[in-house]
Amino acid sequence: MAYGSLKIDTLIYDNSGSDVSVAISGIPSATLINAKAPIASPTFTGTVTIPSGASISGYATTASLSNHAETDQNQTFTKAQRGSITALSGAGTLTADFALSNNFSITLSGATTFANPSNLVAGQAGCIVITQGSSSLYSLSWGSNWKFVGGTAPDATQSASAVDLLAYFVESSSRITARLLADVK
Repeated sequence: MAYGSLKIDTLIYDNSGSDVSVAISGIPSATLINAKAPIASPTFTGTVTIPSGASISGYATTASLSNHAETDQNQTFTKAQRGSITALSGAGTLTADFALSNNFSITLSGATTFANPSNLVAGQAGCIVITQGSSSLYSLSWGSNWKFVGGTAPDATQSASAVDLLAYFVESSSRITARLLADVK
């Protein structure tokens, strides 16, 4: 085994019968190699630019990413968008969690107070479908954050199986403007 150093500008090696020249200046140093992200589970900071058409580890391509909505950008949708309807249940005081959905439904099973919902965020809007039971009729009342036309809180339609629709808009963490469309048939 020999020790020492060589000073060379080009390394020539045999590649199955043909010589290949590699400039020593083109070989990255250990420092440069260690500065690169590892292939397994890399972590990036800043803006990552993916070349057009590149595959992203079998998860997506840049072409498929262009068809996804971004939550921090203005959007123009060319197809219908739908929100799920979350069923509410119970009687007495009901506190809806507005982080779960924009649209809700309930079939009344007793007198119900719609308390001030949790997780109010200004700008949220949606509907609550309120259905009376088929045999007993129940009344509604509302928490202080619910604001209605003329300042009068509405009651549910007092007919068996009647369907009312409450449209709402959250103005702030303490104000929900709403309108009840009664007895929708």
